Amino acid sequence: MPKTKIDFEAVRKIALELPDTQDASAHGSLAIKVRGKLMTCVAINKSAEPGSLAIRIDFDQRADLVAAAPDVYYFTDHYAPYPMVLIRLSRIDRDALRDLLRASWRFVTATTPARKRTLRKPRR
Repeated sequence: MPKTKIDFEAVRKIALELPDTQDASAHGSLAIKVRGKLMTCVAINKSAEPGSLAIRIDFDQRADLVAAAPDVYYFTDHYAPYPMVLIRLSRIDRDALRDLLRASWRFVTATTPARKRTLRKPRR
């Protein structure tokens, strides 16, 4: 159990230290985005437990987190098809949250597509 209470304001402070992050909203919920792409938000789907945070992360890392600490990390059927993990904020410590937000930042920025390239027909 964390020594100090972690809420979305704490999440926000940590996340906004990362490059290109900004306050945002997602489906009416508090969120943080990177270059316009969702990184994390307050989990608002009714399947999520109150006080949960949704963080974008790859499926393999999500599986590892849930297997290692199911009391902290989880997902529901609603979130299963999405590369996200739910976190019980009351059970995570700041260092683990900071590490997870950094991993999420790397995931989101790595999956942000480059500008579309237009294919040119070869000249004849």
